[in-house]
Amino acid sequence: MKQHVVYILLLLSIFTSCSSGSKKGGVAASYSDTIRYAAGFTVKHYPSYREVEVRDPWDSSKILQRYILVDRTKDVPSDLPQGVVVRVPVKRLAVYSSVHCSMLEQLQVANEVVGVCEPRYIDSPIIQKGIQAGTVADLGEATSPNVEKMIDINVEAILVSPFENAGYGPAEKLGLPIIECADYMEATPLGRAEWIRFVALFFEKEEAAQRIFNDTEKAYLDIKQLAAGVTSRPTVLSEKKFGASWFVPCGDSYMATLYADAGADYMFADLPGSGSKPLSFETVLDKAMHADYWLIKFNLADDMNYQAFQTEYKPYASFDAFKNKKIYYTNTGKVPYYEEVPMHPDYLLKDLVWIFHPELLPGYKPRYFSRMMD
Repeated sequence: MKQHVVYILLLLSIFTSCSSGSKKGGVAASYSDTIRYAAGFTVKHYPSYREVEVRDPWDSSKILQRYILVDRTKDVPSDLPQGVVVRVPVKRLAVYSSVHCSMLEQLQVANEVVGVCEPRYIDSPIIQKGIQAGTVADLGEATSPNVEKMIDINVEAILVSPFENAGYGPAEKLGLPIIECADYMEATPLGRAEWIRFVALFFEKEEAAQRIFNDTEKAYLDIKQLAAGVTSRPTVLSEKKFGASWFVPCGDSYMATLYADAGADYMFADLPGSGSKPLSFETVLDKAMHADYWLIKFNLADDMNYQAFQTEYKPYASFDAFKNKKIYYTNTGKVPYYEEVPMHPDYLLKDLVWIFHPELLPGYKPRYFSRMMD
């Protein structure tokens, strides 16, 4: 009997060793990183590389990209799995998005950026200083970047936002790693904020990213808890007409989550989807005419008042929020809304709580939003 027990234990030991063993010749087990909110990427660690997978945001059954991260000071292993090999930490980076420039600045690696697209939209002091000094190149528009200049400045990798059924044109022919950061496709604020941990992997800044995210998570949850006990929940409408359509955030979207966490009832919470949907003005008016609050964004040299807003489109005056002077706006030309909010949804959540429940935040000075004046 004793020999039988020893035999069983030996088999279990062998089985455990096999099940936690190598992948293509590795000698240590892989493990998934502790991603708590982001649904779009996973991380596995192996003795000689890390494997980072980005899920296809438009088809969750597929992988958009697989990156194999290898220490740039060591030889590339011969038994790597299929994927885009990236030597880390990344040097000489080209960046297409102002949001990602802000991430890099927070991680204190913005000095690795040697080229950017559309620098007029980038508020990062480090990047702007580099542009003025000639150490950061203007690569033109993100839709058609100057690949010849990328070659001239010896770009090693490109950081981009992916779009459905859209490639990267001539940039794909350079043979450089294209790091597809799909943070904007996350449905929750903390899910999007956690993508700073994805970017950090390419610069070996995981610990710094974890500290930044932990602080954001705590601040967000504290503010959410503050609003959780409200006894009344005002209704809210967002955005405004753009061209012939009004792009309304869907019920499972990033903004719908923020409104709910701020103690408000979003007028289109029943609209299926996690993105935005174009609706006619008449449809929005019929559904949200009686909303208590209306939140809008614009980028103008001067702030907008009710007269200017009505001049833009006269039927806006049909909404109760217009009549009752409960429109709040953020002028993104004057505040770093788009640069900060993806990483710090707690900043925006606090503004929203101030709008919907000002009694919870006495003396608070909003970061982005202002009440529209006559």
